[in-house]
Amino acid sequence: MATRKTSSKSNVSAEELKTYYKDMLLIRRFEEKAGQLYGMGLIGGFCHLYIGQEAVVVGLEAAAEEGDKRITSYRDHGHMLACGMDPGGVMAELTGREGGLSKGKGGSMHMFSKEKHFYGGHGIVGAQVPLGAGLAFADKYQDNKRVTFTYFGDGAANQGQIYETFNMAALWALPVIFVIENNQYAMGTAQKRSTSTPELYTRGAAFGIPGEAVDGMDVLAVRDASRKAVDHCRSGKGPYILEIKTYRYRGHSMSDPAKYRTREEVQKMRDERDPIEAVRSLLLTGGHATEDDLKAIDKDIKAVVNAAADFAKESPEPALEELWTDIYA
Repeated sequence: MATRKTSSKSNVSAEELKTYYKDMLLIRRFEEKAGQLYGMGLIGGFCHLYIGQEAVVVGLEAAAEEGDKRITSYRDHGHMLACGMDPGGVMAELTGREGGLSKGKGGSMHMFSKEKHFYGGHGIVGAQVPLGAGLAFADKYQDNKRVTFTYFGDGAANQGQIYETFNMAALWALPVIFVIENNQYAMGTAQKRSTSTPELYTRGAAFGIPGEAVDGMDVLAVRDASRKAVDHCRSGKGPYILEIKTYRYRGHSMSDPAKYRTREEVQKMRDERDPIEAVRSLLLTGGHATEDDLKAIDKDIKAVVNAAADFAKESPEPALEELWTDIYA
């Protein structure tokens, strides 16, 4: 099956376009600010930014309903914001503060929100995939018509536990969408150097799991594909695989100088395929917004992000007694 490249631009309202623009811009500005705070020494440990991949989570969340679940790996800030988690709480968690969504103890890679049905943030490559199938198993057992979005990357796609999970999910017809965020590089290794199959979604064929590749730089293409996948799962037909072909502009983490690719490659993607600029262009050429309207949106988003950063800086560090809470004893 060919990559879904064309999106139904005629089948989207001006308000939907503006919503996607705002949601993607919030993630972009938030991650830029997180990068600044990391450089200032306010964020410790690992920090993996989502810049360039914003259309993936925003497009997928456009097809989600209340009660649907999501679980992902350590590049997770975008997923948190897209499902409605508070930017202040996310930023405070990044800085290890008491006001963080995991009380400052999860940091960048291990946040959690039961209220928003966000089950992490996981640091072990691929380990979230069987957990995602477990969430879907609970929904299948309860027959509640909910769907779980289980995210992993092109590097994790080579992990054995992924295929054990595919087998069980297909065997039990679990309502889980396996979302492969293929940003072309597993840390510093290009997909063509690490993966024998050029199309990762085809790896579900052995288990009878349908899937498709999607242009992850086009939020409308992602939305359309995710609606199809959600309908498949919600109707009881079992799992579905979406390979979202995207691209990260920054290194794997903040400590990665990304010397395994050229500056020209990254700049070409920024200039020609940026997901936010694509929606910006649709808004302007369609007469849905003016330059001044978009400047006002950007100003509002920056204010939200600056307020989140201020909240994080002002929030105290967790008390020492917090070492003994939320643990098994």
